[in-house]
Amino acid sequence: MEKISNKEDYLESISNRDLTIYLMGELVKDPLTHPIIKPSIEAMAETYDLAVREPELASVKSPYTGENINRFLHIAENNEDLFLQNKMQRKLGQLTGTCFQRCVGMDAFNALHSVTFEIDEKYNTQYHKNFKSFLTEMHKYNLVVGGAMTDVKGDRSKLPHEQEDEDLYLRVVDRSEKGVYVKGAKAHQTGCINSHWMVVMPTLRLSENDKDYAIVGAIPVDADGITYIYGRQSCDTRSMEPGEYDVGNKYFAGQEAMVIFDNVFIPNEYIFMNGEYDFASMLVERFTTYHRRSYVCKAGVGDVLIGAAATIAEYNGVENTSHIKDKIVEMNKLNETIYATGIASSLQGSKTKSGNYINDDLLANVCKQHVTKETYEIGRLAQDLAGGLVGSMPSGVDFNEGKMSKDLKKYLKGKEDINAEDRVKILRLIENMTLGRNAVAYLTESMHGAGSPQAQRVQIRRKVDIEEKKDFAKKLSGVKERE
Repeated sequence: MEKISNKEDYLESISNRDLTIYLMGELVKDPLTHPIIKPSIEAMAETYDLAVREPELASVKSPYTGENINRFLHIAENNEDLFLQNKMQRKLGQLTGTCFQRCVGMDAFNALHSVTFEIDEKYNTQYHKNFKSFLTEMHKYNLVVGGAMTDVKGDRSKLPHEQEDEDLYLRVVDRSEKGVYVKGAKAHQTGCINSHWMVVMPTLRLSENDKDYAIVGAIPVDADGITYIYGRQSCDTRSMEPGEYDVGNKYFAGQEAMVIFDNVFIPNEYIFMNGEYDFASMLVERFTTYHRRSYVCKAGVGDVLIGAAATIAEYNGVENTSHIKDKIVEMNKLNETIYATGIASSLQGSKTKSGNYINDDLLANVCKQHVTKETYEIGRLAQDLAGGLVGSMPSGVDFNEGKMSKDLKKYLKGKEDINAEDRVKILRLIENMTLGRNAVAYLTESMHGAGSPQAQRVQIRRKVDIEEKKDFAKKLSGVKERE
């Protein structure tokens, strides 16, 4: 394999692979040409194109190979690296208007750098060496690596070993001198089909009885025994219909799939945890610390939606109305709050034992907590400004070429200097981002990605030093400490 340098190289690297993918009950012969899957591949490819156009933002010199690599593969060496990750993420959100699918892998890599080091420190294992060797290989070819953490979980009140079906969490089912075999499933896997490799990880704190579930390892996405079932998204079949008006986002979409592992082999050199159950919670917490502030990407997607809302207000002739302007100000305030807490978390990062940097945990959870709410309010305001047509517009076929096309272009016109076609396109984009396919990337991911809202609130409660705050108040008010 040659090193991937641009979009064309990337598309070539994922062509002609032997993947087992089911979508709507059928085997997918070629994901690159499938109309539902192709927009997600284009979004992933944009991460390579950005590195070509803006190398100072989206690429960085590898400390392992000495050559430039995509920033999504980089281990953060300082707070500036963490900040540039966020800046790149917002930019890609602006460019795609959806999920570009690479943040999970980046955040998994950064978490594993420190966790493997600390496992080795306690148990005299070789995981950190294995991890750096694997990372060097990924840098050499500039590949896409996805992080596979979310198990299907079954009965949430029970630990993995307590489940009636042992396979509801990914586990080791067999061992040999050369490696292990794993079985189970991972749900909601972002960009998995568009990646080259995935790293499987435990999804929660484990007990001593869960040692077989404490497995972290790297697996090629086309490994024997892996099956993908592509996730449905609202209105996704519009991309299979004639015309372009009803799609909303003409170029890009996200991707989620369930991944089923049936005795999939992981060689020893690609294993980064194997039974060290006491480090599972550390891995989960460090991964989510990185990943929750990575949701600044939603600020970039929000920029697109705010732009669409402002555009439709202009096309409707109400852009100078005071309450319209106030709603757009509110949308921007909410959007910048998401970004501000994310970059604040990055700029207050700290050095780990392994030498890489991790962002501030408390502020990362505050960032993600904002994401679970503010995106929905921005979406609500966008629909408010769009008007009822966002949910009841006639089809693109009727509008563009049907018998009623002439009448629709007459009656769907807004301001006299704006053609009806452009007005319809903007309305469809708002629909796409708040009700349709990319509402998954903007709204549903914002709610449940990197842990649902209560998970962030638990971490905020843990990380806030409430006794210190009480001391501040007591000192300034003159309250004396009780014996």
